Amino acid sequence: MFVLIGWAILMVCIFGVFIAHGGNISVILTALPFEMITIFGAALGAFLANNQMKVIKATVAGLGRCFKGSKYSKARYMELMALMYDILQKARKEGLMSIEKDVEDPHNSPLFQKYPTVGNDHHVTEFITDYLRMMVSGNLNAHEIEALMDSEIETHHQEEHGAVAALQRLAGGLPAFGIVAAVLGVVNTMGSVGQPPAVLGGMIGSALVGTFLGILLAYGFAEPLAGLLEQKVEDAGKEFQCIKTTLLASMQGYAPQVAIEFGRKVLFSDVRPSFTELESHVKKK
Repeated sequence: MFVLIGWAILMVCIFGVFIAHGGNISVILTALPFEMITIFGAALGAFLANNQMKVIKATVAGLGRCFKGSKYSKARYMELMALMYDILQKARKEGLMSIEKDVEDPHNSPLFQKYPTVGNDHHVTEFITDYLRMMVSGNLNAHEIEALMDSEIETHHQEEHGAVAALQRLAGGLPAFGIVAAVLGVVNTMGSVGQPPAVLGGMIGSALVGTFLGILLAYGFAEPLAGLLEQKVEDAGKEFQCIKTTLLASMQGYAPQVAIEFGRKVLFSDVRPSFTELESHVKKK
């Protein structure tokens, strides 16, 4: 919603002021289809040539996420930490082997299905069960598991940032493609030097529309989307850090209630539940 509102403000301020100052909008509208095809076509070709298919797919998916609200809410994190508390509490009371069935088959586990918001999230479930499985096996210590977690989170971060980098490169190239379109317009104008000044003025104005559009598309559309997608990537990574911190605290001997407090502390302030809120939610569950 805010993306569309931002774009609406941008368009009204730019074109509204242009018209209010007596600008001839018909010049822009006449040149718009040709300049847009030139700029968009060149940008699309460069984008396809510059990125692997997995990055292209991730970018398309990421653009879709930009127009949706964030799923990483306070309620989701309270569900996540309540799930972690239940798992760690069961392991503490009945032993690590008691959670083996939950780890091996989370989709049929009463613990995971009790919290469907995160229990049905494939990536979250896989991350939790992978490291619980290592804890059950007892072959790795806390430092080794922490290093492995860091490596996996870093890999996930790099994959997600591929789409962000692709959009940023696209934003950097759009002004140049606008200049290309403008230069072609100037070349076309120079071939018509015998025309009346009014005609030549219109042709030069149409040529300059290419430069204008390239800059507008880069800094008004592509760059803001890249920035928004980057923020969403950071939100996604924070969930894994919360799980990591909670599990490591448990491995170091802290009680489940204290372990989830470790995890709560790493969350961003706008989605971090208070100690009382989390404690009340866990007891309620």
